[in-house]
Amino acid sequence: MELIVKRFEELSVDELYEILQVRFAVFIVEQNCIYPEIDGRDKHSYHVYLKDDTEIKAYLRVVDKGVSHEEVSIGRVLTIERGIGLGKRILLEGIKVAKERMNADKIVIEAQSHAREFYEKVGFEKVSEEFMEDGIPHIKMVLE
Repeated sequence: MELIVKRFEELSVDELYEILQVRFAVFIVEQNCIYPEIDGRDKHSYHVYLKDDTEIKAYLRVVDKGVSHEEVSIGRVLTIERGIGLGKRILLEGIKVAKERMNADKIVIEAQSHAREFYEKVGFEKVSEEFMEDGIPHIKMVLE
């Protein structure tokens, strides 16, 4: 499995197409949630993904300070094959990108509430009450 880390402007048209395709499949189709997937933040992000010979297996984006939050943030975390450690692996790679390439000392994530324990296992802490975003319960979490 290959790890790929690229800024938006480094992505080929085919790479961007594949990223958007997998994000739509998970966040819109699978979760049955209609929301603005193309939100303007991709242009201000590192795109981090794991890919085998055929497709993206795990993905997230690391968004610049001041775009989604005052601090660097991680979003659109997904895996295609669950229960085999890809989620943790991609999350740790995203944290590494935030710290090493973006000099982040604090990382923010707006996590779906049901995934709270997943993020807590790598050090994120809940810092908000639950709120609704695109019809799904979320919480704000921070890693310092």
